[in-house]
Amino acid sequence: MKKISVLVITLITLASCQQSQKIGFVDNSKLVNAYQEKIDVEEKYKLQIEASNKRTDSLVQSFQAEYQEFQSEASKMSQDKAQQRYQELGRKQQMLQQQIQMTEQQIANQSQVEIDSLITKVRKFVNKYGESHNYDFILGSNEAGSVMYGKASEDITEDLIKALNDAYKK
Repeated sequence: MKKISVLVITLITLASCQQSQKIGFVDNSKLVNAYQEKIDVEEKYKLQIEASNKRTDSLVQSFQAEYQEFQSEASKMSQDKAQQRYQELGRKQQMLQQQIQMTEQQIANQSQVEIDSLITKVRKFVNKYGESHNYDFILGSNEAGSVMYGKASEDITEDLIKALNDAYKK
């Protein structure tokens, strides 16, 4: 009797261990980089950066013209007046540089906030996708090597990209 109960327990244990788990993996960077919303966000900030660069170029050209004018007239000015004007131009240049840095920093911060939000959205989508497609695990593959190898048949990156972009289009 003891042998039969041990045999039954062993068979039940083996049967439960042999239940296959549905596991897939996704290339994290490929998923995020192929996500249309990320592409749209990057394009939006690319346009903002280009517009900012045009404004910056215009301001810099204006300052350079003012500085060149000062240089051509400096020899006609008294030394005190030339020194005072030189200091004014120095302060103006410093303020211009600070303004440019602040604008660049503001764009970078706004972009980072949107990208962080987008990554959170992708993670939530992968969770829902895993649940709705009965995955036990969806692993992320990246440069750090969290998935060193996976069968190509278990790579669900393309499926997730399609599903994610379809959801974004809606």
